[in-house]
Amino acid sequence: IPIIPADARWAQNGVTVAGDHGEGSDTNQLNGPSGIFVVDDDQTIVIADIGNNRIIQWKIGDTNGQVVAGGNGQGNRLDQLDRPTDVLIDKETDSLIICDLENRRVVRWSRRSGTTQGEILIDNIACERLTMDDQRYLYISDYDKHQVKRYQIGDKNGTLVAGGNAKGTGLNQLNVPTYIFVDQQQTVYVSDKDNNRVMKWNKGAKEGIVVAGGQGYGNALTQLSNPEGLFVDTLGTIYVADYGNSRVMRWPKGAKQGTVIVGGNGYGEGANQFTNPMGLSFDRHSNLYVVDGGFLGNNPVQRFSIE
Repeated sequence: IPIIPADARWAQNGVTVAGDHGEGSDTNQLNGPSGIFVVDDDQTIVIADIGNNRIIQWKIGDTNGQVVAGGNGQGNRLDQLDRPTDVLIDKETDSLIICDLENRRVVRWSRRSGTTQGEILIDNIACERLTMDDQRYLYISDYDKHQVKRYQIGDKNGTLVAGGNAKGTGLNQLNVPTYIFVDQQQTVYVSDKDNNRVMKWNKGAKEGIVVAGGQGYGNALTQLSNPEGLFVDTLGTIYVADYGNSRVMRWPKGAKQGTVIVGGNGYGEGANQFTNPMGLSFDRHSNLYVVDGGFLGNNPVQRFSIE
């Protein structure tokens, strides 16, 4: 996790690093991308390309990406994906772990060349998004049960770590949990999308704490509108893709309102605008990567350099 200075600022105009050729299925295009994973060692980003039923990997600076999972049409065979929403790299096994949404499963694909299909890790799960902590526990948000569970690789049952008390607005409830971030203390942060808030669940807690938003749907600095991508730095500062407001916000630990770090200039396709910001991530130099996805999006991945 990079140490991002408290007074950090980012370039206001993004540079497209993937998917600069409009919406489509070629390897220089994306179609409704969402989750992103940044690999620092070789300047690579891995993207869940929902509308193309594939995971695509892009070396920064390349015009075309490379399909690394799926891409064999929409379906439930082991060589197929059906609207994959999120992806991570498990460095220990050098494999991709993927939320295969419409197939209601979590699958693993080796990154070794010659891999033609994946294996099922967990099935019968309404997998919305996923992440992994530094002890290799997997965390998965479930949009049917409005909960987040933690899994050891190989365990199909998991342990409830957030929500799970039906859909609702209570502190022990979630309403469509999407992106998750887990810190070194196994504290779970979750974008509670339809409650317009980010929740923090300490390890073992029975209810969460509102750490961003939670003041209804709107565009004030105290509000979020259907938050998506999420990142928490070592200071506990929250970075969140405020999907409905076409902006990325930063909420310092304990703050009652956030600040806009990029976007917030209306809904649009300019270099300083977003349509529907989804996944976000940082590289080790604290440059920000944002997926402008959603099916209304102009579909590129943009990098905002730290100044």
